[in-house]
Amino acid sequence: METPKVALEQWRVLQAVVDHNGYAQAAEYLHRSQSSVSYTVAKLQEQLGVPLLQIEGRKAVLTEMGEVLLRRSRQLVEDAAELEQLAYCLEEGWEAEIDLVVDAAFPSCYLMAALKQFIPVSRGTRVQLNEVVLSGADEALLEGRADLVIGSRVPKGFLGNSLIKVEFIAVAHKEHPLHQLQRVPTRKDLRREMQVVISDSGLHMKRDSGWLGSEYRWTVSSIDTAVETVRSGLGFGWLPKHKIESLLNDGILKPLGLKAGQQRASFLHLIFGHPDSVGPATQQLADIFSSLASAEG
Repeated sequence: METPKVALEQWRVLQAVVDHNGYAQAAEYLHRSQSSVSYTVAKLQEQLGVPLLQIEGRKAVLTEMGEVLLRRSRQLVEDAAELEQLAYCLEEGWEAEIDLVVDAAFPSCYLMAALKQFIPVSRGTRVQLNEVVLSGADEALLEGRADLVIGSRVPKGFLGNSLIKVEFIAVAHKEHPLHQLQRVPTRKDLRREMQVVISDSGLHMKRDSGWLGSEYRWTVSSIDTAVETVRSGLGFGWLPKHKIESLLNDGILKPLGLKAGQQRASFLHLIFGHPDSVGPATQQLADIFSSLASAEG
């Protein structure tokens, strides 16, 4: 790749001439002499080999080629400014990237709201998001693969703050055989039907959650797939209430109405992966999650 002939400062001067309607006004804005501004623009045109400005009366007006190049140059100058700001933030200890691990049971509306709030204060920090189920969060912490975790359990050696309670409800499609019994289903009834189970995403610390007494099971890898499987009438299962609220309201899914175990709750916690060296960006994102949870509570 050839070294650019044109410096960023030259593009800044051209932008000032256009934005402030002339060489004299640009010179005043830039605190430079008018001759310096004129020379910079003339040199820019010479180096590029194309005319960028033409004089109409007393006003400098962009040529067609000038309009195209100026538009691209604005993005170039903006990117350079952002790059310098990022370098400054990194020098100040602001992280380049946050590894965020989130249990799939965490409501996506809160997750998206938190990330949206984080963008304007992120200072260019990227977020690497990994959604997990059950022990996947534990493993990310214990293996040092996460800066911030929202998980259902706080492993030994870590500290976590309670963030939100997620309710799971035993449901099936409205036409499922369990709803045709004309009575409350028993454990024996459940054992005879297909149960939809969400598999643990962890590799080494797999654990089961909820009632697993059915002899027949569909095992799926995500909560969304579990919801769709139950919605399709292929089995029953315990699903997060916030994921199926509309299906319950529309009568597509119906609670099983069990005498015991109809509902269960999972408390999700906010946990720092490296509690002794929490970076400012990670702390900022954690504060946003906590603020959203407090507002909901």
